[in-house]
Amino acid sequence: MTTASSSAPPAPLRGGFAALTLHSFITHHDRLWLRYAHTRTGSERAARAIVEATCARIAADWPRIREEGSLPGRARALLADETGRWLRRHGRPPVPAAAAASRAAVRALLLHETRGALAALEGETGLYGAIAALPGRQYDVMVLRYVLRAPDEEVAAYLGIEPATVRSHVRHARRRLARVLGIPETARRGA
Repeated sequence: MTTASSSAPPAPLRGGFAALTLHSFITHHDRLWLRYAHTRTGSERAARAIVEATCARIAADWPRIREEGSLPGRARALLADETGRWLRRHGRPPVPAAAAASRAAVRALLLHETRGALAALEGETGLYGAIAALPGRQYDVMVLRYVLRAPDEEVAAYLGIEPATVRSHVRHARRRLARVLGIPETARRGA
């Protein structure tokens, strides 16, 4: 599989420290970017195209992006923009999260006592709607952490936030999902 990390930097960045830092940055993040784009589009081919376009935009503006300070945050914004462009260009709505991965994620993020309730809800669109309706940052954290199984530190680095903030977003998202899905308060305690 060809990934963005295997592409050569554009001519102005070939050689030198700028090219090395760009290559390192892309190599470190491209696998997660691919996985994330895949969850939004449902297509590996689309994910590759999105990540390649994102990497090209990062490379084209690398010196300025480096000076801005929040490399992961800027890269994430560019990835989200490229994903949105791809979806609009192909007339497709975003996939709330890959269907099979969503079911696994919801099982992992709610309590063991709720498995019966989740099994009943599994095929219903309300479950996917609840995940898709999470506020943007909570949605991103939940997809990265539970669907893509990225550790908190990687999620934090990708989003340009602290690991403690990742955990806070998880707590709030879990509460919101439990509330929307009608999980009783007593079942949510200790989660």
